[in-house]
Amino acid sequence: MFSLTSSSRYYLYQRHVNMGKGINGLFNLVRSEMNGPSPVSGDVFVFFSKNRRSVKLLKWDGDGFLLYYKRLERGSFELPLFNPSTGNYELSWKSLSLIMEGVSLKSARMRKRLYI
Repeated sequence: MFSLTSSSRYYLYQRHVNMGKGINGLFNLVRSEMNGPSPVSGDVFVFFSKNRRSVKLLKWDGDGFLLYYKRLERGSFELPLFNPSTGNYELSWKSLSLIMEGVSLKSARMRKRLYI
């Protein structure tokens, strides 16, 4: 169904993208330039514009691609920091949610919780 959840893995494309690219163009970027994840794995791929006022998310939904698009009228999205331990720009669901809501990742603190 049409949803983004915490059970998906999120990967950030390392450079800015022309927002004129559609599903085919973004699919080709994932396939040719991102090492590891497959475009048809069900993972979500995140692409930001040069000015970071627009974002596109590409996801395989089992029998076709979904393309989510958000453009801000004012302000910009914050980019997360590169994680050298994984060698990828993998985002957590929490980080992506904060970015999409306009919360600064530098000032956000997660309270202690027990996770089982």
